[in-house]
Amino acid sequence: MLIFSPNMLKTFLDCPQKYIFKYDEKISVPQKSSWFEKGKKVHALAHYYLRGDDITKLEPVLNNEEKRIWETLKSNPYFQKKYVKSEYSISCKVGDYWIGGRLDALMTSDNDLFILDYKTGTVPKKPEQDFQTMVYLLCVSKLYKEANNLSFVYIDLKNNENHVVEFNDELKVLYEKAIITACDKITHLIPPEEIEHTKRCDFCEYRKICY
Repeated sequence: MLIFSPNMLKTFLDCPQKYIFKYDEKISVPQKSSWFEKGKKVHALAHYYLRGDDITKLEPVLNNEEKRIWETLKSNPYFQKKYVKSEYSISCKVGDYWIGGRLDALMTSDNDLFILDYKTGTVPKKPEQDFQTMVYLLCVSKLYKEANNLSFVYIDLKNNENHVVEFNDELKVLYEKAIITACDKITHLIPPEEIEHTKRCDFCEYRKICY
């Protein structure tokens, strides 16, 4: 069963040919691990911390920037809410398609639910229109129907800001339509004979095999 992840949908929206290379032909291009190391450390530490593990031996190995980010996350009011799940894989069916992903954390307060996503890099320019927001909100809304309210919270650890998207029936309709449309296009994708390259292509990891 194919489950469309936010990254799959974003990749297709960015460039159908890139989607073909990455997900259809399964061509993997190595990238610098240092780009992701900081985020991996913070996510792992947050997971252990939230589920009640002893992290006293892990915190001292953080460098100064990682310590700053970790303290910023610990002091965040959404991170201090009641713990439900972390590093949580979810999926649901929308139309004829399955969608899913992995949440950083799910928190609660007075029967309200908050999906947390920690960002050590950049937050989407339009969080309410991002496929990650759409997929996670739709999945959690179907799994936790008893919740009074549901929100997606991007925690911007770089700037110590929160970007909150409150889920409602109107967004539900819009999100389902956007996801079904994208999945339909991917399912019936016909590779273009010629690709019109832009400046953005110069930074694509597949440029050497695409040009």
